[in-house]
Amino acid sequence: MAAQGKRNRQFKIEPFRHPVKMDPKYGEKTWKVLEDAIHEINNHNASGLSFEELYRNAYNMVINKFGDQLYNGLEDTIVKHLQLIEKKVEAAQGESFLRELKLRWDHHNKSMQMIRDILMYMDRIYVKHQNKVPVHQLGLDKWRDVVVRNKRVRERLLTTLLDLVQKERTGEVIDRALMRSITMMLMDLGPVVYVEDFEKHFLAKAAEFYQAEAQCYIGTSDCPDYLRKAEKRLGEEIERVVNYLDPSSEAHITKVVENELIGKQMRALVEMENSGLVVLLEQDQYDDLARMYSLFKRLDDGLGLIRKMMGDHLKAAGSALVQDPESTKDPVDFVHRLLAMKDKYDRIIATSFNNDKTFQNVLNHSFESFINLSQRSPEFISLFMDDKLRKGLKGMTDNDIESVLDKVMMLFRYLQEKDVFEKYYKQHLAKRLLSGRTTSDDAERSLLVKLKTECGYQFTSKLESMFTDIKTSRDTMLEFKAQETASTSGSSDLDLSVQVLTTGSWPTQTAPKCTLPREVDEACTRFRDFYLSTHSGRKLSWQTNMGNADIKMQWGDKKHELNVSTYHMCILLLFNEADKQSYRDIMTATGIPAGDLKRALQSLALVKGRNVLKKEPMGKEISETDVFSFNEEFHNKLYKIKIATVSAQKESEPEKIETRHKVSQQSCHCCLA
Repeated sequence: MAAQGKRNRQFKIEPFRHPVKMDPKYGEKTWKVLEDAIHEINNHNASGLSFEELYRNAYNMVINKFGDQLYNGLEDTIVKHLQLIEKKVEAAQGESFLRELKLRWDHHNKSMQMIRDILMYMDRIYVKHQNKVPVHQLGLDKWRDVVVRNKRVRERLLTTLLDLVQKERTGEVIDRALMRSITMMLMDLGPVVYVEDFEKHFLAKAAEFYQAEAQCYIGTSDCPDYLRKAEKRLGEEIERVVNYLDPSSEAHITKVVENELIGKQMRALVEMENSGLVVLLEQDQYDDLARMYSLFKRLDDGLGLIRKMMGDHLKAAGSALVQDPESTKDPVDFVHRLLAMKDKYDRIIATSFNNDKTFQNVLNHSFESFINLSQRSPEFISLFMDDKLRKGLKGMTDNDIESVLDKVMMLFRYLQEKDVFEKYYKQHLAKRLLSGRTTSDDAERSLLVKLKTECGYQFTSKLESMFTDIKTSRDTMLEFKAQETASTSGSSDLDLSVQVLTTGSWPTQTAPKCTLPREVDEACTRFRDFYLSTHSGRKLSWQTNMGNADIKMQWGDKKHELNVSTYHMCILLLFNEADKQSYRDIMTATGIPAGDLKRALQSLALVKGRNVLKKEPMGKEISETDVFSFNEEFHNKLYKIKIATVSAQKESEPEKIETRHKVSQQSCHCCLA
């Protein structure tokens, strides 16, 4: 029981039975101790102070309700001290002004850190509850108001900073570390102080400087030199920000430089005589164009100006090309020049304009604009393809062939009259297939696939049918020749080869009936009978204007093999019967239309190295009174000689009108359907 009583016993602390009296002058005495300590700290004599004791004194003042006296006393002490500092800073002369300011600023920061440690309890309790400015911020605010924004110091500080920047811009070396310390001080005092007391004046001075420099540059430099100088100045200002300005200044100062050196001079630069944008484009100045692109891109409407000028120049140059009578004399060269222009600007856009899609759009729009100024563009592009597929792709790798075809397809996309192109392409393809003069079947098929991908199945269905006809014709001829061999004995001097073409798929015309030589006509009759015996219900009509022949020519000890058109063959075989034939005799015997006959006779009599006939009288034109005879003086080193019809690659005006009329009719029919 006794032990349990001890466990339940409780202890109670009694209060003092008499009140504790505080010294009425406690607050004054304690503040005096702290004030003296603050003076010692400001005078760099803090080594003998007991910070623990000083902290305890500040703590006691706060808990004993002397916080107001402590805070207000601190504020007054800081102000009085900084007033003395301001006079010392102001008294500094020349270059020592900034050094003195930096030195005093460093001392002030160090002193305020010590004072803040002593008054930490006041900072944490009193300042928070009374919504006062914390000790550290109080030190910054008083430095700003008493020192930095003192009228004389403020003006002098701004003038000194701007003078140093100006010196550096003109090539002098300055103390960048000192400059950085001062601008960092302004930022520590608050971004508003940095902007109001320095940056806005710095930007205004920069605008004045670069406005004057732009006027100087524009009068003494060409466009590339001006751009190099502007690029250099822009780099210098960015470097200046990195070295001693606040990072926030970079966007502002670069905008000033861009506006003064580039924005206000853009049009003058691109239009500069002998060195502006057009000259740079014409001379392939990739580096200068890249520099212009990079600088103009910084401005809202900078690239728009370059695009417009480039587009206008392209349209003017392209229009001059497609409308120049000299350039259109050679269709293949015409397209080569178009491709060279496209390659040139593709390279500029890739190398100098960062593959900017907006510039590629301008290029495409410009090409589409001027290519369609000429009605002959569809014909010329088809002729270029024909030239490449007949001979231009020999010796090229598959990749090179694909590259050429892709480039041609690029021009094809610009054509608005793709239906006109189709008509010409069909004609040229027909000639290649019927004469067997195509460099690569794979290239032909590849181009057909590209056209089909671009325009759809309907566009290429007839073209594909042409390839099918050629393959079917080969099989048919094998069967026909096998039958001919079985039904006749011995060999024949005539080897007939026929291609059966589907009506509607080929560019056939209603050809006038041509009188074929007897041997050829008999062979044709045998083929017709053979074909119709296995294909009932069909009708064959001979397209003699589309055929060709290989004939052997011999006189004396001279021998040649001639590759000629069917019309040529009909004419030449007449000279087996008579040494001389008049124009009218030939027309009567062959039935060849007058226009085709004159071109055929020009090919046989007036082309040097191919003139197997002589014309009397001599002359460059064929007339109805001319008389022709075999040219026994004909000489050519080659055994096999191809005689092409004059103007085979060019379309006569009536033919052009007919082609477009057919396209128009087809377009109308499609629309009605």
